[in-house]
Amino acid sequence: MWTPKRVGVRVVLDRDVTTAQRRRARVRAPELVGRGWLNTGGRDIRLADLRGKVVLLDFWSFCCINCLHVLDELRPLEAEFADVLVTVGVHSPKFVHEAEPAALEAAVERYEVEHPVLDDPELTTWQNYAVKAWPTLVLVDPEGYVVHVASGEGHLDALRQIVSEVVAEHDAKGTLHRGDGPYVAPPPRETELRFPAKAVLTGHNTLLVSDSAHHGLVELETDGETVVRRIGTGERGRRDGLEPTFSEPAGIALLPADVAAEVGYHAVVADTVNHLLRGLDLVTGEVTTVAGTGEQWRDGDTDGPADAIDLTSPWDVAWWEPAGGVVVAMAGNHTLGLFKPRERRVERLAGTTVEGLHDGPAEEAFFAQTSGLAADGDRLWLVDSETSALRWLDADRTVHTAIGKGLFDFGHRDGPADQALLQHPLGVTALPGGQVAIADTYNGAIRRYDPSTGEVSTLATDVAEPSDAVLVDGELVVVASAAHRLERPVAPGAKLVSGEAHQVRRPPSVIASGEVEVVVVFTPPTGQKLDDRFGPSTRLEITSSPPGLLVEGAGVGTDLVRVLRVAEGFAEGVLHVVAQAASCTDDPAVEHPACTLARQDWGVPIRVVKDGPRRLPLMMGGLDEGI
Repeated sequence: MWTPKRVGVRVVLDRDVTTAQRRRARVRAPELVGRGWLNTGGRDIRLADLRGKVVLLDFWSFCCINCLHVLDELRPLEAEFADVLVTVGVHSPKFVHEAEPAALEAAVERYEVEHPVLDDPELTTWQNYAVKAWPTLVLVDPEGYVVHVASGEGHLDALRQIVSEVVAEHDAKGTLHRGDGPYVAPPPRETELRFPAKAVLTGHNTLLVSDSAHHGLVELETDGETVVRRIGTGERGRRDGLEPTFSEPAGIALLPADVAAEVGYHAVVADTVNHLLRGLDLVTGEVTTVAGTGEQWRDGDTDGPADAIDLTSPWDVAWWEPAGGVVVAMAGNHTLGLFKPRERRVERLAGTTVEGLHDGPAEEAFFAQTSGLAADGDRLWLVDSETSALRWLDADRTVHTAIGKGLFDFGHRDGPADQALLQHPLGVTALPGGQVAIADTYNGAIRRYDPSTGEVSTLATDVAEPSDAVLVDGELVVVASAAHRLERPVAPGAKLVSGEAHQVRRPPSVIASGEVEVVVVFTPPTGQKLDDRFGPSTRLEITSSPPGLLVEGAGVGTDLVRVLRVAEGFAEGVLHVVAQAASCTDDPAVEHPACTLARQDWGVPIRVVKDGPRRLPLMMGGLDEGI
């Protein structure tokens, strides 16, 4: 008999938990409602059209790094159950730009999404399914009932087990229909570059560009058009050597000449989807793996030998002399890493893994999907895309914010920096005189911040998703990612844009004033149990914005249930919740059990009312029997 384990607010006794839950919870899946469909050949899809199939709804947003992780996690599952499983991406945008049809179409191509996608700009289907976080996965059985919900990453093994159970059950009942699903691949399009991400000026006066969707690097003349050579075969992979492969590479950092001579390579490339750093010899074109294991970090050590430490979606890299190494924007866990080529070592430089906007000592700061870096003497500039923020790190390792207000505020507004707004910036470039240029990606603009005056201005508009810029002979060459080219859009003089302020339209969770119980619901996959061999198997961290929102309950603990006390006088705010749970095969005869780690972070906007609910459930995996 399985030893009972307390999970959320209940004790799980049934070894076949998922089957027992499905029998108790017969919840009909709501209809799929949105503006339109992609990857269906122009056809609209209703749930009735999918009857007889196992349907996996993936609620995602293309700004969200965790959602991009899940797209990759699901690929093997989709291949394994190709004749019975239909994945439907429900795109529920956070930013205004993401609600534009052309932007979504580009993102579906950029990230090689090979299943139907519902465009849900008004979050109609999101609300009908009571979703509270990106990403969220909902499994619907062949008769149209919800059988499993999971938020966050690390659910592949659980999903494989549950899909297998559902397939067996409905195959026996005669309610399973095998065959092709509704996916229709869009026609391929070819351009010299495809969704380029970052660029640097080499010592040979050429531009080295990460050609992300072509899974390689391209060296160009400084005209930004003439190809000198390609590095990489164009296949998705992680092979080293003279015919290397990459997977959606992004940032590139040149090493100082003395360091390059010692370590044997000249540049470090952030191989984002491979969760690796690659070394590039600019003379021979040879590529070597210099940091990372190829596995995505979910928990555990962040400091140690470079080839033994997991990385997570390194998005940009920059050599920063005060740190003595290459700073790595670890977009996947909202931290900054430090790679020391000489020592062949990786360390945590800043951040706690909590997603948010919080300044101060580097080890206490919150970041939010840092996606661009630029070193300028003792100052390291960075852009946090999810808080639409420009920030910097001092040589004394203190974090400051120049522009940005938090996870839910964005826009296009110039003027004093404390009032200025950006929208999901991905790049930053140091300019002469201490100024910086910002690739304000979702505004399609190049912005400028002048620290001496504290003013923000707009240098260029109508750039298709700029993701980086580099100075060439005093002129900005911009990586116009969605236009698939490099451009020189900046004319003399700066524009002033009054712009608009926006807030995420995601509906808040209503809670009661006073005491509220936060419950993270998690059920281990069938045949697994929570893994307590090396200490507590679960972890829950809760903070708030503003910090004074919570009188009690903030901090870190090991129980997935937490009683919070909301301070008087607050009508709204944001709860930042990070949860994880480790589970392993429940079979003592297995010497090396298979283990999984589920992890999710929520930024939950809340509205406080006197007679509101005193229970806030957050689904990490399973079905909530408390609703």
